[in-house]
Amino acid sequence: MSGTLLSIGHGFSARALTPHLLAEGWTILGTTRSTDKAERLAEEGVEPILWPGAPLPFDRTTHLLTSVAPDTTGDPVLNEARHAIREARHLEWVGYLSTTGVYGDHEGEWVDETAPLTPATRRGQARVAAEAEWQALGLPLHIFRLAGIYGPGRGPFEKVRNGTARRIIKEGQVFSRIHVDDIAQVLLASIRHPNPGAIYNVCDDDPAPPQDVIAHAAELLGLPLPPSIRFEEADLTPMARSFYAESKKVRNDRIKSELGVKLLYPSYREGLPALMAAERG
Repeated sequence: MSGTLLSIGHGFSARALTPHLLAEGWTILGTTRSTDKAERLAEEGVEPILWPGAPLPFDRTTHLLTSVAPDTTGDPVLNEARHAIREARHLEWVGYLSTTGVYGDHEGEWVDETAPLTPATRRGQARVAAEAEWQALGLPLHIFRLAGIYGPGRGPFEKVRNGTARRIIKEGQVFSRIHVDDIAQVLLASIRHPNPGAIYNVCDDDPAPPQDVIAHAAELLGLPLPPSIRFEEADLTPMARSFYAESKKVRNDRIKSELGVKLLYPSYREGLPALMAAERG
């Protein structure tokens, strides 16, 4: 199987998918706002498109993936190209990268794809609205609700090394997370086995307190345990503080039962050593 993927906002997660599709003979068109990033995409085998600006080549596209987050004006992709996307009835698969933030706070309890959407943050509320807008287009849409993403260059090691990491303690707080390589294999499995209308939670098997992840990173590095600080006393940015407004454990049964995915990194205990090994070459 091969085709042409148009990846709008071709960033961290989409770039992890790229080598898998290229190896199968796919053409990948990736949008970016930056000429520097466009050059890097070309080096990776992606045909770069500077967008907004250039027209989006839906006539060449069989599969569409959007990684662009909504902002205060709504979904930027739909704001710019809603009509063209709605008219692209030939698309075989459409993927929208959303977030588990749409579920809001469940006081540390489990949620699955059928849980009510009660986001506690403006970002989560914007995602709920964006999901609904994409669903209203009548395309073969697949929604992927991603947990906290980590991967090469996006992990806790640097902060632990430079001494800025802290173990922020909030009673009952747990987060779900996902390695970017596991996002890639979920997307690949969905492309191979499309199920229009499907919604998937994309997370690992082990929702865990964030301080445990920091502590494990320090242990792997052989460095002292970063200091602990109570959440109420922590000097956090509004963005960072908003993450602690919600606590839940996210179930991932559907990516396993429906897509047959076997996680490469079922928890941070496997994911962090792999990141360290990659850093060391």
